Amino acid sequence: MSLPARFHPDVAAALAAIDAPALRHVFFVACGGSLSIMHPAKFLLDQHGSLASDVYNAAEFIARAPKLLGPDTLVVLCSMTGTTRETTAAGRFAREKGAVTVGLTVEPTSPLGQSVDFPVKFEAPYTTGVPIDAKDSNYSCIYQLVMGLVAARGEEDLTKQLIDSLHNLQTVIDRAQDSFAPLWDRYAEHFAKQDVIYTMASGASYGAAYSFAICVLMEMQWINSQAIHSNEFFHGPFEVLDDKRCFVLLKGCDSTRALDERAEEFLQRFGSSENILVLDADALDLSGIDDRFKGNVAPLIFFDTLWRFIYKVADFRQQVMLEGRRYMKKLSDY
Repeated sequence: MSLPARFHPDVAAALAAIDAPALRHVFFVACGGSLSIMHPAKFLLDQHGSLASDVYNAAEFIARAPKLLGPDTLVVLCSMTGTTRETTAAGRFAREKGAVTVGLTVEPTSPLGQSVDFPVKFEAPYTTGVPIDAKDSNYSCIYQLVMGLVAARGEEDLTKQLIDSLHNLQTVIDRAQDSFAPLWDRYAEHFAKQDVIYTMASGASYGAAYSFAICVLMEMQWINSQAIHSNEFFHGPFEVLDDKRCFVLLKGCDSTRALDERAEEFLQRFGSSENILVLDADALDLSGIDDRFKGNVAPLIFFDTLWRFIYKVADFRQQVMLEGRRYMKKLSDY
């Protein structure tokens, strides 16, 4: 199989060495924000390939020790800094079991990079403050890995369409920032006054809702939150809805969109519009993205644009973002 020249070189090197047809399972393993990208990666693999997969928190991956883990399995891990202890331990554990391991990190020489067979370097602006092109993000790298595996197994080869789409993604995100800006102006001050904000999504976008809930609202603004799946909402969580409760709903454009639409109808029926922030992927200009990948690029657009929103919220709360955390990166004895 020949990959497009614009494929990430680390991903291409890993794919060249992996016996993709011999694989029978993929484990996507990480913690926190890095775990959130594993959900859309699995969604992409489910939609385009026949290779089975699971998503695991890194510590539970070791504790559960799946019997299926072995030489014919691939373990894909991610840690932004490469220093997440649980994820590094999971990489070592997987290699001890004979699995092939790929580790995504901004620093390939980090503990995670050294614990895996194939480190893959990505760029991230959220801890460095340096803007990046979305094609160099962890989302982009893991999507290239997934679709490269699908093609290497003799299934549909959409690697060119994928890489073309990823190279257009930053322009799409920039347009989305402009499209969503009026929502930030409308909702930021009101949401800044809340002590609870729920997030909701389904399909490829669920990971973005999860990340925004635990790694942004809770970690950086001390706002209680919970990521609710758009269909699970109707199996208990909808009882918290009233005319005072705030929600962020991510309406994707993949095959699960109807689940989000149903949730929105209920939110608007029993909630209050000023408390319901809806980001709709169908309202965006996604030209330049292949139709088959629009659903999977939506969560990256949501993730990126919501950072613009939360900084406006933080200004109203007079609560700094990364520097204001009490425990994260401040303690090591836990």
